[in-house]
Amino acid sequence: MTARLAPWSEYIELLAPAAGLRDILLDPASEQLCAELYRQLVMNLSLGYFLYFQSSPEHPDWAPFLNSVFLLQPNPDDTYLLAPVRGDGTYRISGTRGTVKLLTFGTGCNMMGMSAQPGRNFDYFDADDLTLGPKGELDVILSAERPAGHRGDWWPLHREAEFILVRQRSYDWGGEQDARLAIERLDPQPLKPHQTIENIDRRLRALLGGFAAQLSRQWLSYQKSARDRGLVNRLELTTLGGSIAAQYYWQGIFDVAPDEALVLDTELPATRPYWNVQLNDELWNAIEFVYRQSSLNGHQARIDNDGRFRAVVAHEDPGVPNWLDPAGSRQGMLIGRWYGCSSNPIPTITRVPLAELRRHLPADTPHVSATERAARLRARRIGAQLRRRW
Repeated sequence: MTARLAPWSEYIELLAPAAGLRDILLDPASEQLCAELYRQLVMNLSLGYFLYFQSSPEHPDWAPFLNSVFLLQPNPDDTYLLAPVRGDGTYRISGTRGTVKLLTFGTGCNMMGMSAQPGRNFDYFDADDLTLGPKGELDVILSAERPAGHRGDWWPLHREAEFILVRQRSYDWGGEQDARLAIERLDPQPLKPHQTIENIDRRLRALLGGFAAQLSRQWLSYQKSARDRGLVNRLELTTLGGSIAAQYYWQGIFDVAPDEALVLDTELPATRPYWNVQLNDELWNAIEFVYRQSSLNGHQARIDNDGRFRAVVAHEDPGVPNWLDPAGSRQGMLIGRWYGCSSNPIPTITRVPLAELRRHLPADTPHVSATERAARLRARRIGAQLRRRW
């Protein structure tokens, strides 16, 4: 039977139910948030093209995932690459490690948005556990069983694995070098074929009728649940399903008016290989972090003389080093990470009048002038753009 390609209008109609996502916005009546939702759906489609059409488990390739153009809560310090795999295949990853703070690999199935059901994470690997060459060269095989006679690096591939996700985590955005990675399937496959009508039809239906709305629904619901549980200007500790070994998150909804400021205050673990904090907007998008200081990590942040970390969320520049800029969002999600730390403290949030902010900070908190802020933001955007993001 000859495959039938539907009229384009039939595929576009698959997007119509996504309009119902408006009901789970933090403020369903807001036209601004509705407009941002429409923009997010288009963003999801652009991300989804890579996931559904760029490569396959038989002919894998790295696709950009999240990062600064696909904003559904990426870590601003991470750039992500995703490759499809099958658990019965044999794969080889080769290249150079680079100098990023962390280079890690995770396997799982049902990547968020690609299924209505929550995904599963299987294994988590660190490139620093490999035998690296003198210039950081790496070469590792992934398969269900170690290949006979193979004495080099090998990682087990879960039988149900559908993807490998790479996280390149940078502390010094402008000073660290990204990894260079290739992936190939080693068990014999035919040459990469031309995509059939059946394949294109199936993937279009999955992308337009599933992924675009499912990705947003997952995180809009997650954020709304946090607000409904009373996590407003209050934080909780979580593992977010344990997707990253040794990482704990602290999260909550921030709510700050134009004439207010939120003071974030925390002790720091004695041992802290990596930590950060970021702001997400009302739709769980990471707030602009290339051109605005909406996140800080342990390299970028200033630690007070008493050994504590304090940051200020405010709509106008409060003239302090650790300003977290919400870029006009009255509400959103505040998220921090402790990775491999000796303890996992939960910070506090205190809402104060903006005019009285200095009374709630240590007396020796430096003043950051407009000129100094401009220089910091310039260094930030250059550092961010030196990283591979798509």
